Amino acid sequence: MADVAKLAGVSSQTVSRVSNGHPGVIDSTREQVLGAMRELGYRPNSAARALRYGQFNTIGVILFSLASTGNSRTVEAIATHAAAEGYAITLIPIDVPTQDNVLGAFTRMGELAVDAVVVIIEIHLLDSGTVTLPPGVHIVVVDSDAGDRYSVVDTDQAEGARRAVHHLLDLGHHTVWHVTGPQTSYAAQSRARAWRTTLEKAGRPVPPPLHGDWSAESGFAAGLALADEPGCTAVFAANDQMALGLLRAFHERGRAVPGDISVVGFDDIPDAEFFVPPLTTVHQDFAEVGRRCVQRALVQIREGRPSPPGTDLVPTSLVVRRSTAAPRSAAP
Repeated sequence: MADVAKLAGVSSQTVSRVSNGHPGVIDSTREQVLGAMRELGYRPNSAARALRYGQFNTIGVILFSLASTGNSRTVEAIATHAAAEGYAITLIPIDVPTQDNVLGAFTRMGELAVDAVVVIIEIHLLDSGTVTLPPGVHIVVVDSDAGDRYSVVDTDQAEGARRAVHHLLDLGHHTVWHVTGPQTSYAAQSRARAWRTTLEKAGRPVPPPLHGDWSAESGFAAGLALADEPGCTAVFAANDQMALGLLRAFHERGRAVPGDISVVGFDDIPDAEFFVPPLTTVHQDFAEVGRRCVQRALVQIREGRPSPPGTDLVPTSLVVRRSTAAPRSAAP
């Protein structure tokens, strides 16, 4: 910093103000200092600054899987919005979600010096009390039914499932079959409950659900079974990958989509509009989920206290494409 000050012909205090983005520096002086920094290859020491001010400009992210579309896109959104606020992210995945592993991840986060932690916890742990998070840490939780104890951000899973089922019933289908996600997944179970409740409220029969694991392969297996169900004219898959498997299975069994069977997915992945046929699906706003996570974390960091518990639900929308239509029996 002294070398920069000498080259720019200013005080070290002025260099510090420019380095920290202080507004009280005139433009010509700021440019003079920045030019000296570039010439000397000077970069501020973020570690020293963190020790001085007690802030590390880093948000930790703990998650149990990067394989699922929702988790990977949520992490991407958190990283993007954190960067826009001048923050980096530190990512720690956990293979087996146990209390010891979660506490170990928080210990590691402490060693890496983060200001807050976002926990992406897809399975039933926080809401069942199997895992608890350390008190006194700035925490935001994603995808969990734990709003009574933590600050939670989540997609409105139930509303998205209701939209999918109502869409198919409004087209004239007598009922809607369902391919679920893993039974350990909070999001999958929330969507399955909403599917069942919507059919019951409409006075429609509830077919037995078929269980998948988010993969296209499990959707394909479910599709082979459903292709032999003569009364199946509409299917709601809990994610787009399983819907893709359904489309292939129906094609191989000679069941036209949407002529014989309509299919709705969930997520609206970028490839969904290029499926054959283009997939009707529930759109999740992962970018907004990431933005709200970062904003909730920043509020805690700046105010120096944990956020009050509660769940912030991000709305969904239904994107109608060509994989859904009225059943043949309802056609004019």
